[in-house]
Amino acid sequence: MAKDFYEVLGVGRSATQEEIKRAYRRLSKEFHPDKHKGDKGDKDVEQRYKEINEAYETLNDPKKRQMYDQFGSAGPGGGGFGGFSGFNQADFSGFSDIFESFFGGQGAGRQQARDRRGSDMEVELIITLQDVVHGAQHALSLRKQNTCGACGGSGAKEGTKLVTCSTCSGTGQVTRSAQSFFGTIQQSVVCPACAGSGKVPETPCSACGGEGRKEEKTTVTVDVPAGIDDGQTLRVRGEGEAGRQGAPAGDLFVHIRIKPDHRFEREREDIRSSITIPAIDAILGTEVSVETVHGPVTLRIPDATQPGQVLRLQGKGLPVLSSSRHGDHYVTVQVEIPKKLSRKEKELMEEWRKLQ
Repeated sequence: MAKDFYEVLGVGRSATQEEIKRAYRRLSKEFHPDKHKGDKGDKDVEQRYKEINEAYETLNDPKKRQMYDQFGSAGPGGGGFGGFSGFNQADFSGFSDIFESFFGGQGAGRQQARDRRGSDMEVELIITLQDVVHGAQHALSLRKQNTCGACGGSGAKEGTKLVTCSTCSGTGQVTRSAQSFFGTIQQSVVCPACAGSGKVPETPCSACGGEGRKEEKTTVTVDVPAGIDDGQTLRVRGEGEAGRQGAPAGDLFVHIRIKPDHRFEREREDIRSSITIPAIDAILGTEVSVETVHGPVTLRIPDATQPGQVLRLQGKGLPVLSSSRHGDHYVTVQVEIPKKLSRKEKELMEEWRKLQ
């Protein structure tokens, strides 16, 4: 009778994924073969270690666990389908492929396209607030698979051609058999010789080994639009890894990070900053120069301005992405009270108090 995977890990059938992980960590340390070298019964320890890993591999994967719970046992003893002794990863892959062919459709075809298309790439780009204001172009230096210049991406040596793959007879797929609790299952998978293209080089290109691509240092120019926000991602189509033997390239995903500017605080397309003015200017009013993302601007301080009062500079904020509009710049006014007064200042202040 096959071992019950829950019993192997010493957990109940309702155990959470975290409980299963904790049990696996504890048992894998306890029964690791390196810890028991030279011990009597070390073969038993090795077998126990294998059972622990097999149980964890199944129960840690939600899909495999669901199928195991449904088909892997008829009760607490785990003896369903004649003990289910053939339960392993290959069986699950075959089973999931059956479901995909019945319900998902064209699974092998999608896999073929994925295998030939170049991989996507991701990079992080740090920009300044001025880049957000005006937009910018940034040159990124990358190492990636590029189309081979010697063969033009075909993978075939100059003067030769691509021929039909003998492994799959040009279909791009081969048939694989897998054992499962239903018996032998056959499924179509991408041909390993031609990676699904159905063609192989008559004579492989010596520069790229027949791949049609080779790793090189490349400069990619990225256009950063005005008004972009921190955390947004730009997609540059076709600037990922080159595909195998002329297949389409992947895309480049550029994650934007905006370098903080200590002068300003951003709220979407609006900007906030603060200034400090003397008390007399707050009382009588004045004009001051304020730094904005568009450069210095004159701000009128009305008389009787209160500490913490917020004044607006309309249209002096950041551009709104993909539009001609701009946000506003909000200035918080702080009032500075002098710590010391001259005799004349005190006399004037006393006169003012008498007028109140």
